Amino acid sequence: MDRIAQLLEEYDRPGPRYTSYPTAVEFHQAFGPAEFRERLEAAARSPGEPLSLYVHIPFCSSRCAYCGCNAIVTSRRDVADRYIDDILGEARIVAALLGPRLRVVQYHWGGGTPTYLDAAQMRRLFEGIAGIFRIDLAGEIAIEIHPTVTTRERIDALLALGFNRLSMGVQDFAPEVQEAIGRNQGEEETVAIYRYARERGFASINFDLIYGLPKQNEAGFRATIERVIALRPDRLAIYSYAHVPWLRPHQKRILPEWLPAREAKIALFALARSMLVRAGYEPIGMDHFALPDDELARAVRARRLWRNFMGYTVKVAPDMIGLGISSISDVAGAFAQTTKKLSIYHRAIDAGELPTERGFALSEDDRVRRAIITAIMCNFHLDATEIERQFGLRFAEAFAPEIEALREPERHGFVRIGDGEIEVIGDGRLFVRNIAMIFDRYLPERQASGRPCFSRTV
Repeated sequence: MDRIAQLLEEYDRPGPRYTSYPTAVEFHQAFGPAEFRERLEAAARSPGEPLSLYVHIPFCSSRCAYCGCNAIVTSRRDVADRYIDDILGEARIVAALLGPRLRVVQYHWGGGTPTYLDAAQMRRLFEGIAGIFRIDLAGEIAIEIHPTVTTRERIDALLALGFNRLSMGVQDFAPEVQEAIGRNQGEEETVAIYRYARERGFASINFDLIYGLPKQNEAGFRATIERVIALRPDRLAIYSYAHVPWLRPHQKRILPEWLPAREAKIALFALARSMLVRAGYEPIGMDHFALPDDELARAVRARRLWRNFMGYTVKVAPDMIGLGISSISDVAGAFAQTTKKLSIYHRAIDAGELPTERGFALSEDDRVRRAIITAIMCNFHLDATEIERQFGLRFAEAFAPEIEALREPERHGFVRIGDGEIEVIGDGRLFVRNIAMIFDRYLPERQASGRPCFSRTV
C-alpha cells in the first residue's frame, strides 16, 4: 500500500469542518429565545465593539443535487417580499436588545441564492438593514451569487448599494459534472458576469469550486482550474463535497458509484492546490487560496487569520448576528440558531419574538478548546503560551492526553510539537480536520453512538 493510500485508510473518517466549536450537532432546544435575549443584552454592555452580520436568503429557482444549504425552491417571487418584511422585523427585535451596539464591520448575504431577489428587492432589504444597523462601508460587504440568475442589472444594484465582494459559485465547468449535479451553468455565462463585475468596479471576487463531485475526473478538473487561473479571481474556495444523504435527502439523486474513490478525490484537491500555488496563489486555512496581496494572504503570513460562520476573515468582531431562517448567531459566549421552518419564523416575527429554535452556551472548557481549534484550522499554528495567558492554565497539564494523541500525526510528519507551540506542516494540512478533532471533547461520544453526523474528512 503506497503512502497516500495508507494515510487515507487511517485518517479518512467522519469529522466536523469546525465552522463552530462545539459543532451544531451539540445545539439543543433548552437554549431558546429567553436565553438568546440574555446574551444579546450582555453584548449590549460592550457598545464600542463591532459586529458581524449575516443575512440568510434561502430561495432558489431549482435545487442542485449536491447542495448542503438550507434552501427553499420556489418560483413564487411574492414569497421573498414577505420574507424581507420578516428579516427587517427580526433585525428590529435584535437591534432593540443590542441598544447602542450596532456598528457592523463584516456583512454577508448567503443562501440559497441571494441574487434570487430582483434589484428592487435587494435594495429594499439592504436599505432596510442599513436603517437599523450602522453598516461600515469601509468594512467587508459580501454576497454569494449564482451566475445563471445574476443579471447585469443585479450587479449594478449590488455595486450601488455598497457591496464590495462577490462570491461566485462555479463548482466545476465540466458539462458531465454539471449534468450529474443538476447545475446547468455554462462557462460562457459565468465568465461574462465575472468580466462585467470587474468592469463595473468590483475589486474582490471569489470563486467557489468543489472537488469530489459525481462524474468528476482529473482531466476535467484540471481544465476547470486552468480556466479559473486565466480569469484570476482574487480568492478561491475549493470545498470537499460532503455526501450526506441521511441529512440532505435530495443528494440521493447522486448515485454512490458516480463519486470518485477517496484516493482520486484527494488527488483532485492536490492537483488544484499545486496548480494554484504555481500560479501565484497562497494557501489559506483548510481549503481557500488567495493572491499574495489579498488581505487574507497577509493575515496568514502574520498568523492572525480568523474564522466565523461566514468564512475566513480579518474583520475580527467578537459577536456575530445571524438573521433569517436557519441562521446562527454567535453572541456573548453562546450560539443561537433560528428556526428552519418559514411558517414558524413568520409567526415569531409577527408576535415580536426572537425566532430562536435551539442553541448552546459555551463552558470555560469549550472556550479554551474553541480557541485552540480555531488557531489550528485558520493558521495551522497554535501558540500554547498565548492559550495559557488568555485562559490562566498550564497547557501541558490541561491537554496532556491531546499532546500524547498528537504523537501519531507527528510520526507521519503532519505536526511539529515545539517549545510552547504546535504547527501543522506538510501533508498534515490536508488532514487538518483530523488534527483539530484531537481537541474535540464531544467527538468520542458522537463516534461511539454510531449515528452518522459528519461528512468524511477527505
